[in-house]
Amino acid sequence: MEYMRIEDQFPRLNNSAVTLGKFDGIHRGHRKLMDKILEQKKETGAQAVVLAFVSDRKTVLTNSERRDFLEHMGADILLECPLNSNIRHMKAETFIRQVLVGALQASYVTVGEDFRFGFERKGTPELLKKSGGKYGFEVEILPKEMDGSRKISSTYIREELLKGNMEKVSSLLGFDYFVSGIVEHGRGMGRREFFPTANLIPMPEKLLPPNGVYITLSSFGQEIYPGITNVGYKPTVGESFIGVESYLFDCEKNLYGKNCTVEFKKFLRREQRFSSYEALKEQIQKDIRTGEEYFRRGRAVVSSRMDLL
Repeated sequence: MEYMRIEDQFPRLNNSAVTLGKFDGIHRGHRKLMDKILEQKKETGAQAVVLAFVSDRKTVLTNSERRDFLEHMGADILLECPLNSNIRHMKAETFIRQVLVGALQASYVTVGEDFRFGFERKGTPELLKKSGGKYGFEVEILPKEMDGSRKISSTYIREELLKGNMEKVSSLLGFDYFVSGIVEHGRGMGRREFFPTANLIPMPEKLLPPNGVYITLSSFGQEIYPGITNVGYKPTVGESFIGVESYLFDCEKNLYGKNCTVEFKKFLRREQRFSSYEALKEQIQKDIRTGEEYFRRGRAVVSSRMDLL
């Protein structure tokens, strides 16, 4: 997949099937949009192009995670377009004429029914449809995916993530929320005082769930380990940075320096300060027993992302 970050001019493409949006979570609705441009790629030979508008706010998927997802899904080109002043103040008609038609030479465009673009968000799917007739590109407007009576959206997913409702987040995304990184050396207190753990430092742009303890799966390539994970500052120990620290069941390997992906299954409890290391250790043992029971009840030790990646 070719990746480009738009700093000034859009690249000049030829015969592109385009979908537009923020794509900061790649939820079930986003994947339907992807399916549509991939159908066009197969049927007409058009390039499958994702135009993702990006901002400075924290996101469910980091930019690099989004790139990995879209590449594995079959996109040919990812254009990341910062929502800068030029884009925010560009009239919708100008965006269609200069970007979709002039630069990308779109033959097909698909968006969700509530997609908005252009200055003061005056660009609508209906305007795209009308412009498609004028400039000669096909437009397909998809209905929103629903969760009961509520539309699935990045906003909805963010709300549930910030509540720690990991089961709902998994349902809305179609895969488990995850944090990826390199296993870092910590202060060694876990191994000396408590239990050996794998420590990740999340990317600054990653939107995290509430500080607390979760039931998780940690993947190292094809090796997958169930466990429990603490997100936060470990107030009893007193860290100065936020980390993602996992105790892995039945794993005694040296994992330092390895790539790790932690998938979040269920929230257990809020992070808290304990009166002593012994009290903390006792609570961790309870958390471990709860996590082990969760998987004993038949929860599959399988990555939810395998079908996607």
